[in-house]
Amino acid sequence: MEPGAAELYDQALLGILQHVGNVQDFLRVLFGFLYRKTDFYRLLRHPSDRMGFPPGAAQALVLQVFRTFDHMARQDDDKRRKELEEKTRREDEAAAEQELAAGPTVHTDAVPAGPEQPVREEAEPPGADMGSVEVPREPPAPPKGQEQFQRNPDSYNGAVRENYTWSQDYTDLELKVPVPEHVVKGRQVSVALGSSSIRVAVLEENGERVLMEGKFTHKVNTEGSVWSLEPGKCILVSLNKAGEYWWSAVLEGEEPIDIDQINKERSMATVDEEEHAVLDRLTFDYHQKLQGKPQSHELTRQQQIGP
Repeated sequence: MEPGAAELYDQALLGILQHVGNVQDFLRVLFGFLYRKTDFYRLLRHPSDRMGFPPGAAQALVLQVFRTFDHMARQDDDKRRKELEEKTRREDEAAAEQELAAGPTVHTDAVPAGPEQPVREEAEPPGADMGSVEVPREPPAPPKGQEQFQRNPDSYNGAVRENYTWSQDYTDLELKVPVPEHVVKGRQVSVALGSSSIRVAVLEENGERVLMEGKFTHKVNTEGSVWSLEPGKCILVSLNKAGEYWWSAVLEGEEPIDIDQINKERSMATVDEEEHAVLDRLTFDYHQKLQGKPQSHELTRQQQIGP
């Protein structure tokens, strides 16, 4: 098979995978087909046999194909690891340069004293002794690239923002708003959630401190949206989208993400009955095509023409 030729079957295979819902059953479909429709599991036990494989040959063939793609996967892992290490190295070097540039500058210029003149120490202005003052390091910058967001379950298909993180699937969003450690009870929290806006605050002695506030970029269904408090950690807000589409940002005015870089695969739980029917038809047509039998549109044409 030529490189890239296997991708021609991705759509049909994806339809089967989405239909069965997990990899194990998907493999059962593939090997079940080989069992029912081919001589893959038939053994050559006699010199006159013309169909099947010698004992152990079929298993060796499967392992060979598995190892081929396993090797490719390990190469991909190594490439990603090296890219991440190189990026981390560059970021560390840049941070070190910034710290060096912001560090104290000590001037050592002095006027040489004459042979009979005592050396006089000049009075230093208040705050001039910078040698003992540590320059505070800036906190590490939050991840900005979508590739970094995708590695974190809290920002998967979403992003990390200054005061919260968000992730999404086709029908829902999940926000995590960090709270101080002393916030452990629901009465210490105020969450105002509307179809077009949100306001999250914690109650303190001197009043409310707003953690997150703004207008949504799209509407949500408030009846299907809830929030809860993870004591001392965060406020978890689950939002049910009013429309089935991918969001590029949660709040208006925020930097949008590139939705072309997220995982747009949908779980079977989000597929309605009509789409289920389409997937069933695709799966049926795929099996019919493999067996050399007429597909659904051909069967419909035959029924219309009649015997």
